[in-house]
Amino acid sequence: MADARRDLTFLLADPERRLLRAIAGRLPWWVTSDHLTWLGVAGALGAAVAYALSNLSPAWLALASASLVVNWFGDSLDGTVARVRRTERPRYGYYLDHMVDAFATGAIGAGLGLSPYVDLSVALAVVLAYLVLSINVYLETAAFGVFRLGYGRIGPTEARLVLIAANTLLALGSPGPLLTAIANGTLVLLVLGMLGAAAVRIAANLSALARLEPVPRRPLTLRESREHPETPRATSLA
Repeated sequence: MADARRDLTFLLADPERRLLRAIAGRLPWWVTSDHLTWLGVAGALGAAVAYALSNLSPAWLALASASLVVNWFGDSLDGTVARVRRTERPRYGYYLDHMVDAFATGAIGAGLGLSPYVDLSVALAVVLAYLVLSINVYLETAAFGVFRLGYGRIGPTEARLVLIAANTLLALGSPGPLLTAIANGTLVLLVLGMLGAAAVRIAANLSALARLEPVPRRPLTLRESREHPETPRATSLA
């Protein structure tokens, strides 16, 4: 899974890749991938705190946006630095990166739910939908050997840009019932869209796997299965 082929098709994938490689080549040698990973975590926590503090003033949304940029910098650059320097630790990096992503998503969602703009239940529904999309990506990687991070033309970078744009719009208004209703309604539609995208891709994956592993024409009887026990396979996912 860790060395699966990467298939990044989202809108900003190519320019982002070039930018990240240029930055990685200019970083001081003492800045490691692990440093960048934890910088991404700090950015997620900063965004969560800033969202919660927006109860005091909409100006805190500017810090939330800046923290999302920090989160992007650390989260997107850690793997690039390892690849540019030929210091990859595929299994370690794969495991750490996705555990950190889950934590960061939960933290940002919880912070958004503690803001005066979004109900906590709606924010957590967004987190749940995002995790469903992420889990499907990880299962695809195991089943097909291809790592497809985004859904269509939307990936994590685009999602952060949408959040930053939303922060800007929210900061221009004053918290109130109308603004909260608009924000919650928009996020509910987003959740439905995310779950719909997951359903379409899951159905396509199951169809492809069914073609790769068709149902046997005639299942073995109990006696036949005892006479011809299946040889254990180390790669079996059952």
